[in-house]
Amino acid sequence: MRLVVARCSVDYTGRLTAHLPLAPRLLIVKADGSVLIHSDGGSYKPLNWMSPPCTLRTTTRSAEEAADDPEGAWIEQWDVLHDKSGDRLRVRVYETLEDTSHELGIDPGLQKDGIEAHLQVLLAENIETLGDGWSLVRREYGTAIGPVDILARDADGAAVAIEIKRRGEIDGVEQLTRYLELLNRDPLLAPVRGIFAAQAIKPQARVLAGDRGIDCVTLDYDALRGIDDVASRLF
Repeated sequence: MRLVVARCSVDYTGRLTAHLPLAPRLLIVKADGSVLIHSDGGSYKPLNWMSPPCTLRTTTRSAEEAADDPEGAWIEQWDVLHDKSGDRLRVRVYETLEDTSHELGIDPGLQKDGIEAHLQVLLAENIETLGDGWSLVRREYGTAIGPVDILARDADGAAVAIEIKRRGEIDGVEQLTRYLELLNRDPLLAPVRGIFAAQAIKPQARVLAGDRGIDCVTLDYDALRGIDDVASRLF
């Protein structure tokens, strides 16, 4: 990755036309070929950019050559041409304040805490949080249309299918309804009731679940991990 802080102007031509007048900006050239222009505000969003696949060509000039140019004293010009659309990003650098390059290597990707897979594992390991005497039958219990997240048995030995979402919405209730329909065809399991579990459940999903005879449970991720002292809470 190349990071350049420079006084520059920027012109974009193609499906649209845009111009950024001369000002200090951060220019980023990534290993995938993309080029991004940032200001010191605007959060994460660049002022302008070119996504790959694209080709970057640079033209440099000496100070003497730049001084003789009636169009302006730019010392370096970047022409970024998109290989498919033909759009062009032109950056004219008038003064380079910083220019560094870094080899970042392959990024392992964002690992989100509290995603559905983590919640499934934690709830399976702490199935008793749903009630005393509960036991785990299996995670990812297979059906003809895919696996339900958890199959458990309550204190009375009745089968319970549990579908887990990070955010509980109507689609998740519909998904669990289909699982329950298939599971209740198995005489070794039936009757099977359902639990829709999530860190947050939308009101519409609660209403639909109640209409389908499905219980809703809000999961506390920190409590499942054992790092939330529930007893010390004021609320």
